[in-house]
Amino acid sequence: MKHNKQIALFEGQKIRRHWDAEKELWYFSVVDIIQALIQQADYQTARKYWNKLKERLKKEGNESVTNCHQLKFTASDGKLYLTDAADVETILRLIQSVPSPKAEPIKLWLARVGYERIQETTDPEKSINRGRTNWQRMRRSEKWIQQRMMGQEIRNKLTDYWKNSEVKEQDEYAILTNIIHQEWSDLTVKEHKDLKNLNTQNLRDHMSDAELVFTALAELSTRQIAETMQTKGFEENKIPAKKGGRIAKNARKELENKTGKKVVSGENYLPSSKTTKKLK
Repeated sequence: MKHNKQIALFEGQKIRRHWDAEKELWYFSVVDIIQALIQQADYQTARKYWNKLKERLKKEGNESVTNCHQLKFTASDGKLYLTDAADVETILRLIQSVPSPKAEPIKLWLARVGYERIQETTDPEKSINRGRTNWQRMRRSEKWIQQRMMGQEIRNKLTDYWKNSEVKEQDEYAILTNIIHQEWSDLTVKEHKDLKNLNTQNLRDHMSDAELVFTALAELSTRQIAETMQTKGFEENKIPAKKGGRIAKNARKELENKTGKKVVSGENYLPSSKTTKKLK
């Protein structure tokens, strides 16, 4: 299976999903759906609920369980684990086995998000507009949204280069990204998230305008250097990652010297949060 990993939101809760390009189907994390159904904040409690339900359904000969697949999803600790996943049709059948006031809302939600990828494949503008709408709901300024979208486009071009240059997805992408980030900001991605008091949130969604700009400069420089060097594979691509990050770092330091202000900060966009952490 060839997959594109995505996160969908149901009433603010993250639902992990995989897009199967060959079958043109979304596969959703069953535990995430169960967690939303039973309105359980604790993931492990939801997982235990699903395991018991799965055993009962197996004894009853329910085909929904056999239609589940084991796919790798990123957990809260950032690592990939095999997790039960199912397509929209199977999820809808499973929902019938869980008494919940959220059953109908989730069915309606699945009807929308379960098929949006097909619409976006034929009309990419819908995907772009959806991202803009989400950021507007998060009360981001138009200036910030433009910076975020520009940065995402630059990021996509870099990962496209890696994909075509024998770099393996997931772990190797993450390591190269971390090299770039640490080089320009003097912090690893995790350290930057800790500074901003973030857990599972996307770091880039909580960056300032300046942080977005320097991240984009680092990744743009990395790609252009890699293209010039014609790097292949993970080890070779470490070199442009360091060089690209260093270009952004030099620019950051020059700006900080001129303004007397740190670019990297602990500020975030979390609700009711005015982060007080400062970069030493």
